Amino acid sequence: MKQNEKPHQSLAWAATAILIVAASLASFVPELEYHHWAFISANTLWIIVGILWKEQSLIVLNAGLTLIYILGLIF
Repeated sequence: MKQNEKPHQSLAWAATAILIVAASLASFVPELEYHHWAFISANTLWIIVGILWKEQSLIVLNAGLTLIYILGLIF
């Protein structure tokens, strides 16, 4: 691990990549509605990263966003 690199950095990059895919799906093909699942998956990964990094702000922000996306699927 490099000096300025946090542990589990690859998980954070994977979550970011999924967020980009989710945003692209939401923008270009919203009728497919796969973007909801991509957003939920990405933000769940970010919650895990927040726990691993002990970053409370990541946990709270992404838990809130995940809840919003789940409620969006229900209603």
